[in-house]
Formats: sequence, C-alpha cells, structure tokens
Amino acid sequence: MSAVNESEPNGPGRCLDLRTEHDEAMAAAGRAVCEGRPIVLPTDTVYGVGVDPFSPEAVQGLLDAKRRGRDMPPPVLIAEPGMLPALASAVPPGARRMIARFWPGALTLILRAPTSLRMDLGESGGTIAVRVPDHDDARELLRRTGPLAVSSANVSGRPPATDVAAARSMLGDSVAVYLDGGPTPGPTASTIVDFTRGYGGRMLRAGVIGFEALRECSPGLEDLPRADGGPDAEPVRSSRPASAGRDDRTGG
Repeated sequence: MSAVNESEPNGPGRCLDLRTEHDEAMAAAGRAVCEGRPIVLPTDTVYGVGVDPFSPEAVQGLLDAKRRGRDMPPPVLIAEPGMLPALASAVPPGARRMIARFWPGALTLILRAPTSLRMDLGESGGTIAVRVPDHDDARELLRRTGPLAVSSANVSGRPPATDVAAARSMLGDSVAVYLDGGPTPGPTASTIVDFTRGYGGRMLRAGVIGFEALRECSPGLEDLPRADGGPDAEPVRSSRPASAGRDDRTGG
C-alpha cells in the first residue's frame, strides 16, 4: 500500500511509494528536480533531502528547508564512481583505494573541486563532499537526474529521518516529492574523510565504516576525536582551518 498522502496529487509534499508506484515516483522526483524543487529520497544510511546542485536557488531551498546556513554546504551524491572526475580536480591514491573498496557505500570523501565546476553549495572553500550511495533506488534516480546535493532529511538540530513519515513531519510542504522506500538502515551516518588538508586524509566524522578499515587503504589517515556529538551538521569546508564540524546523518 502506498504511503498516505494528504497533499494534492501534484502539489507540494506529494508522497509516492517506490515499492508500489516505482515508475511514477521516479518520474515525479525527476520532474521536481528539473524544476528546482527539493525531494526526499531513501539512501543506504538515512533519508536525504536532495536538489539540483547546479541551481543556487535550489540549494538555498534545501538549506531553508533544513533551517541551516551556507556555512554548512551539503554533500553531492552521484550514481557511479566514474562520475567523480567531473567533480573533483584531484583524487589522492588513498582516496582511490577507499573508493575501490567502499563505493558504493557509506563513505563521503571531501576533495578539491575544479574551478570550472558550476556548483554553489555554500561556503565550501573550493571543496566538494561526494558519495556513491549503496541503494538501488537512489542510484537509479541519480542516473535520471545527474548529481544531487543531498543532506539528511531533518530540520537542523533534530535526529535524521529513517522513514518517510519522520521526514515529512519535519520538512512538510517545503519538499515537493517524498519517495517512500521503507525504513532505512540508519541512524548511523556515512563516514567522512577529508583529503583536502593532508595527503593521507583526515577522518572528520565516524560512521558506518571504521577508522581501522579506512587506514588499510590510506596508512597516513589521521583520526580526529570529536568533542561534540550533535545530531545535525556537515563538516566545515571553508577557507578556515578544517574542523570536524557537528555530526550529520546526511545523504547520508
């Protein structure tokens, strides 16, 4: 049975069940992205809210929906590792080994973005956080839309959603289409590793993939103990010194 939808069939907040309305759901989400409107989608960690990363207005809509500022730019999800060269100017050997072992999967890598990249994700300081989710429906949608800027489907400061009802209760009509794929494996988030501040990388957030497993791919990887544990934040990727940021269950 489809998730209950109290909104107009084609209005804001439309909810479609990927298990019973798959084709219609994918088409509706694709249209919403093309129109610059946010969507909610399941991933292999938690639910995410996604928009066209090439549209500054759409990215601002995502940030507004989450009630967060431009100092916390969202990551970008892609369908295949082969799409990474278009988004990153350099991928160090340790990052390449992590990609070979853990993508698709719950690993987000922060890399240098090429100056030609036409994405305004916020105060990113010339970097980009990228992930290939291990979720068939998410990757099918990404093949349809191209890359998506995706952050956890929650209002800042609240726990990330692991089902579509929780996402809707927080984001409401700020989202055009909700894709219901059932409960996600969360609430544990993707692990974040920053390769822009050191050749071997630095862990910014603990997540599904542990430090020791990642260090097998990059022996110079630095662990970064976390002083907080807030439920909702991206790593800080600005011109300031790298920071662990607050914890976010993003895009997951």
